[in-house]
Amino acid sequence: MEQRRGSTSQPLEGAGFDPAFIPGLTAPVTGEPENGKPAKARAEAESETEDVRDATDAVVDESADESADEPVEDAVEPSEEPDEEAPDGPVFEAADRRARIVADHKGVRLSLDDQSCEFRWDEVGAVETETGRFGKRFTVTVHTPDRRWYPIEIEATSRSRFQEWETALDEVLDAYFEDAAD
Repeated sequence: MEQRRGSTSQPLEGAGFDPAFIPGLTAPVTGEPENGKPAKARAEAESETEDVRDATDAVVDESADESADEPVEDAVEPSEEPDEEAPDGPVFEAADRRARIVADHKGVRLSLDDQSCEFRWDEVGAVETETGRFGKRFTVTVHTPDRRWYPIEIEATSRSRFQEWETALDEVLDAYFEDAAD
């Protein structure tokens, strides 16, 4: 009988074991190798791509002979189609050198350096704003229904921007957040 030595348990994931883990901002790292496919599936995928390459090479060779005098046009069409037309509603956007917040018809998007998260309006429980007594930091906190909160601080060029940002954010919340809550 063969026995295994060592631990058979999988590594745990989450904030208790990884201090960089923030739900909604980063995806949890799995213990799977990058090429998690079995060897047989990888071999089949490689053979299919070789067949496709051979077929496209043959087509390219035939078309090169026929259209040597004609100008070449790109047949590649943009793969991204516009999601939907943006309504003419209000949009709130505030940014500094590191942080950025955008609130529009899609929801609220927060980004700090290279990390970002997005909340649809049905995922937002509340939006709270706060200004420091001193300094020029404007804090926006997005609260979710599952009792989590995501604060972001924007450094303003002057304290007079705070009132402008409050007004613009209130317009967006009145237009979109109230509709989602009803």
